[in-house]
Amino acid sequence: MRFYAYHGCFAEEQAIGTHFELDVAFETNTSRAQKSDNIADTVSYLDVYRTVKREVEKPSHLLEHVGERVASALLAEFEAVENVQVRVSKLNPPLGGHLHSVTVEVTKDRIH
Repeated sequence: MRFYAYHGCFAEEQAIGTHFELDVAFETNTSRAQKSDNIADTVSYLDVYRTVKREVEKPSHLLEHVGERVASALLAEFEAVENVQVRVSKLNPPLGGHLHSVTVEVTKDRIH
């Protein structure tokens, strides 16, 4: 997923913004959906996208904070999700040289 957002420790990053990419992976039991072919029996990736978008639109200083917020929201909103892995990448970070991106990965498990 790709978003334009306002995350960063520098005032310029928070004012100007930049592009971010998020990769989300999660585990869920899909056996009912495999048989029923009904979206109600699985986790809708449209709903997952909407949750990620909502969380990414809230400004943060750190990519770690964005990743934690997204992972926690997905576990809270989708009971069928057992664990989630969120990779947050800031594209073309302002580090004084040419870097494609910097990435942070957050993994969370549902606590039973």
